[in-house]
Amino acid sequence: MIPAPATWRDIDAAGGFVIDEATVIDAGPGTEATARWLRGVLGAATGLALPPGAGDDGETVRLRVQPEDAGHLGPEGYKLYVNGDDITIHGGGPAGVFWGAQTLRQLLGPDAFRRAPVAPGRQWLVPGTFVEDTPRFRWRGLMLDVARHFMPKEGVLRYLDLMAAHKLNVFHFHLTDDQGWRVEIKRYPKLTETGSWRARTKFGHRASPLWEEKPHGGYYTQDDIREIVAYAAERHITVVPEIDVPGHSQAAIAAYPELGNTDVIDTTSLSVWDSWGISLNVLAPSDNTLRFYEGVFEELLELFPSEFIHIGGDECAKEQWRESPFVQARIAELGLADEDELQSWFIGHFDTWLSARGRRLIGWDEILEGGLADGAAVSSWRGYQGGIAAARAGHDVVMCPEQQVYLDYRQDAGADEPVPIAYVRTLEDVYRFEPVPPELTPEEAAHVLGAQANVWTEVMEDQGRVDYQTFPRLAAFAEVAWSPLTAPAERDFADFERRMAVHYRRLDALGVGYRPPAGPLPWQRRPGVLGRPIDGPPPNR
Repeated sequence: MIPAPATWRDIDAAGGFVIDEATVIDAGPGTEATARWLRGVLGAATGLALPPGAGDDGETVRLRVQPEDAGHLGPEGYKLYVNGDDITIHGGGPAGVFWGAQTLRQLLGPDAFRRAPVAPGRQWLVPGTFVEDTPRFRWRGLMLDVARHFMPKEGVLRYLDLMAAHKLNVFHFHLTDDQGWRVEIKRYPKLTETGSWRARTKFGHRASPLWEEKPHGGYYTQDDIREIVAYAAERHITVVPEIDVPGHSQAAIAAYPELGNTDVIDTTSLSVWDSWGISLNVLAPSDNTLRFYEGVFEELLELFPSEFIHIGGDECAKEQWRESPFVQARIAELGLADEDELQSWFIGHFDTWLSARGRRLIGWDEILEGGLADGAAVSSWRGYQGGIAAARAGHDVVMCPEQQVYLDYRQDAGADEPVPIAYVRTLEDVYRFEPVPPELTPEEAAHVLGAQANVWTEVMEDQGRVDYQTFPRLAAFAEVAWSPLTAPAERDFADFERRMAVHYRRLDALGVGYRPPAGPLPWQRRPGVLGRPIDGPPPNR
């Protein structure tokens, strides 16, 4: 099983439990959604109806929420018991029952992950098993960047299913950047009319001479977003949207030029950016800009019920602010020391605005510059130090250091690795990632909400490339985020590889174009497309 459960043992159950035409699903209160999901996926794979019902011995899969288990297992914990009479899944809450159902699917073998029976009439045997399990972290996240390369809605729903199969529960949806705006905002239609399309796209790293000379873009309607959020919720996944401010905003400025620094450049001449890197075109810190983005966030809050709203805050170039008479006057008017404090003021405005509406701001660790916004949480991406500083200051942290869990980084040093970016991060490297820095005291470590793997898509032009970069490393990350592993150097990677031998077959059944252990297949390579490899081990700080 992947991720590995906390407690697991075989039991003598007279051959286990056979799922067949007589099998029913008995769903207790609070488990109805899991019963629908289980009936859908197992019904498709097995060809069996699995109707609702109480059933007799030897016929029943029983799903129950057991509040008494929540005390020691938590709401996401579960117990799975398989014997010759029935299968029972008890969860500390509805989410726990769902994660137990995911484990049951794994016990049925790789063919249980297919969408139609491949061996009609086969016997579906679940071996006698007892599992007691609960996650290590409450935030087990995947960040998917759909701004650089758009992923159509069906692809997003597919990734939610892949997350659920690995017991990941936070989908960080990176919706805006210099290269595209991907969510419909009704009061500002040009954000998608203009901001969601670029004329061409750099192919490979930004130093590459190659271009894809055709328009690229797309966006999600508000109904698309509602569907994605509801689909995720059925799988006990929270969707955290990201609208990036005040940097990474050229697409928004191209749509509404008054948002930019108009006293420095002619913002009406800007288009959605077609290359990669850090654009110098950032938002002007004006009252008009604040009101505009308040309008954006008002619509966003209606679409996303998540506790956290991500506002980016990373890589905000300060050159235009330094050159702008308006911005310099603004700094003086506000009594701020410099541009870093201005960025902190900008972030703090939305921290206060979101708090007043019952939400919490989270941003990349640059929001620490110039002073950490009160109440804000931090996504620590530039190594561990931002997360350590935030936790010591009493702020919640999600650990996602680029040197460990940026899945756009190359997986091998071989010449066939497609568009090689940055350091080599192998499957084993990800498996040995530790989210909690040892420097933290127990009280400080309690602020580490969990961990997140980030998938930036500058060099991933389609779903196949996203699959290749994300898998199999996401399986290793999922075990780090869920399972009670030992210290990194002591982890049994050989055992994980043995379990991965079976898990690859599950990924095959799901149609995932992962990187094979032996290296890329011919169609996964990108010969001649320039990357940006960095030699040596990454700095672990």
